Amino acid sequence: MILTERDIIGRYFNVPELAFPRPEIELGPGDDAAILHVPEDKRLVISTDALVAGAHFPEGAAAELIAYRSLAVNLSDLAAMAAEPLCFTLALTLPQADSQWLEAFSGGLAELAREFRCPLIGGDIGRGPLQIAIQVHGLCRAGHELRREGAGAGQKVYVTGWVGDGVLALAGLGVATPDIAFNAPLEELPEECRAHFHAAYFRPRPRLGFALAAAPLIACAIDVSDGLLGDAGHLAAASGVGIVLDAEALPYSPAARRCAGEESRLRAALCGGDDYELCFSSDPANESRLMAIAADLDLPLTRIGEVVAGEGVHCPGADVSGWSSFDHYACAVEG
Repeated sequence: MILTERDIIGRYFNVPELAFPRPEIELGPGDDAAILHVPEDKRLVISTDALVAGAHFPEGAAAELIAYRSLAVNLSDLAAMAAEPLCFTLALTLPQADSQWLEAFSGGLAELAREFRCPLIGGDIGRGPLQIAIQVHGLCRAGHELRREGAGAGQKVYVTGWVGDGVLALAGLGVATPDIAFNAPLEELPEECRAHFHAAYFRPRPRLGFALAAAPLIACAIDVSDGLLGDAGHLAAASGVGIVLDAEALPYSPAARRCAGEESRLRAALCGGDDYELCFSSDPANESRLMAIAADLDLPLTRIGEVVAGEGVHCPGADVSGWSSFDHYACAVEG
């Protein structure tokens, strides 16, 4: 059976599991545009990411995993701003209309959309190479959003979760990752490690719960999408300060420690990206409260450095000369 554009929208996207109501949504899918009501004491926070097959995920990856990852990385941007998810739009191009693929893709979106009360409110469907463009909308109290600026000398730098798993996961998917490798051939890695890295790549967890709870204690924040060298560098540049990272303090998952050597782990954390953890600065007096919030969420939180006068990111004790963070025009995912 041939699926028309109207069939695709009606059967897989304008469905209760995905396009569910919220009081702030006056008009959702089905018209020329959506209509949102933004409460007077709130600000609308918007972010967009486009994910392209072969560049942001391997060709042939499962539809439900592509969908989950596509929405998760966008929600991570809202976490970095301490914005509560409101809704999202989707622009999808497909080489062909495959009903099984569409059903799985819709289900992957719905899983995360339901968890974070972030329904689909509209978008566009077209024919072409597989690409997913999502725009997320969030709400925050006026003046209470987090930004990249705000770091000050004397503050400490923290990161949630583990770092380095994102790019190590690419190696676990059989994708070439220069200078980053496992200790053994992929097929010889323990099954639990392969499962861990697969989940780390396709099912990253937006740190929204932590961001919303800890926002009053945080000076500035960013999500780790391009590696700590680059992302901490964005905080430093926006704030007009320097950041010193402690290479020995970087938190690695048990799977990374078991399966990758020290230099591979360090390169993965500093240069790899795709971790979607939060990197932020805060006054040292806030540390115990930050740690308590993270503990309540069963979320690792690690102090990895400090803010200093100066500029740029420095990693004393580790030879990172010539290392740089991920760049879309210098790297590609082939799979």
